[in-house]
Amino acid sequence: MIANRTAALAFRRSRQTVTNAPHYYRSYSLTAPATTSSSAAASDASSSPPRVQSSKPPKNVYMWGTSKKGTIPTNLLQEATESSAGMFSGDEKIVDHPMRLDLEKGALNGYLFGEDKGKSGGDDDDDVCLEKVYCGASGTAIVLGDGRCFVVGSNKNGELGIGSAKKDTSKPIHLPLPDPVAKASLGPNFSALLTTTGDLYTFGYGGSRLNGMGCLGQGNTDSHPTPTLVNSLIEDGCYAADVHCGEYSMTVLTTEGEVLTCGSGAYGRLGNLETIDQLYLEPVELMGAEDVTQIAGGFAFSLALNSGGIIHAWGRNNEGQLGTGMGLGADMYAMESLPREIEGNLQGRNVTRIAAGHSHAAAVTSDGALFTWGMNDTHEPKLQTTLLHTKIVDVACGQNYTLALDEEGRLYSMGKGKTGVLGLASTKVSNQPILIEGIPEGEKVASMSCGWAHVACTTELK
Repeated sequence: MIANRTAALAFRRSRQTVTNAPHYYRSYSLTAPATTSSSAAASDASSSPPRVQSSKPPKNVYMWGTSKKGTIPTNLLQEATESSAGMFSGDEKIVDHPMRLDLEKGALNGYLFGEDKGKSGGDDDDDVCLEKVYCGASGTAIVLGDGRCFVVGSNKNGELGIGSAKKDTSKPIHLPLPDPVAKASLGPNFSALLTTTGDLYTFGYGGSRLNGMGCLGQGNTDSHPTPTLVNSLIEDGCYAADVHCGEYSMTVLTTEGEVLTCGSGAYGRLGNLETIDQLYLEPVELMGAEDVTQIAGGFAFSLALNSGGIIHAWGRNNEGQLGTGMGLGADMYAMESLPREIEGNLQGRNVTRIAAGHSHAAAVTSDGALFTWGMNDTHEPKLQTTLLHTKIVDVACGQNYTLALDEEGRLYSMGKGKTGVLGLASTKVSNQPILIEGIPEGEKVASMSCGWAHVACTTELK
């Protein structure tokens, strides 16, 4: 263990080579291309910092769902009108089909910087480009090509990291970090930013004896209104590769394939049998022998995928979200306090992608099949047979809905559409995946992000 935290951080940064974004880790990152193989990812496991790769900016960005407190930048939506964009209720606006953001320099700069254009960091804001949009529980994070991160939405519990004085913001606010941001995970009570150097910053609600303590991984119950470095990872020589923020617990994946958890131990969320809280990030012991390549999580549960294509799940299971079965019916107290392998229809199959929503989850297998479970619909993996005509390569989940991406770059949605998240120009329920037709034929979806009530995707030319 390195005693001098400042020296350790300086040493770590001296070893990095940071290019001008985007920043992808092996197969860990949610922004990674859907075709990334787990076998290739496994060969790259080491304690060295995550590698930085460059790519071209996305051709277009589309968003839809419910915009509340600016989670969807409606002023950037092209051809947005009341009749075409959906319904209004107070400060909420439902956009029930994909709408393209105006990313021309003038429009984007005006949205991000307003009258103070150019004062938010960087030497040349004329070259600004939007790299990735991360949709969270009640907020949105926008990451630029140079790694700067801006946030909008609710800050009720400090989950945007913009300081305690603001409860919410519909105008993007820059979160200054010493290194470029690679990923954002915006939870309902707290959030985390992952940098290209493998450092982790957390902010928001620190927990309580009633709700659970230590979700920020800072070794105490203090809340942090702005991004704060998780020093314990540096002391232990760990580099973070992915992070998920749940209700009152956090799950982290390191570049060595180790899974760490902290926060509330209720309902087995930490995966270590005991239901006591953890103030620091600690290893999930039963996953120690696994080479984990992906993690995913929902409101109070976590999933981990190993290099052999097997998923383990732990945490709350009241709606069958763990996929491990629940006997004759749902139990509001159902849980798994230790990682348990998901079998059923996935037994003998090689899983390549996983995703989790509020209370359900999904997986994609190497042969392009999509399986879903949870939401009190099914307690074990269910094959989505209507997609057998195509090969699914990626999946994302929000609150009671799922998006699936096929190898041709086409996007399908299913679930509850009340908030417009299905993108089908409707707010009705769809019990089976339906093609989202609002994205032009000449474009293919490259990445997607599902919040609780809003969606973003990037596209490229075919």
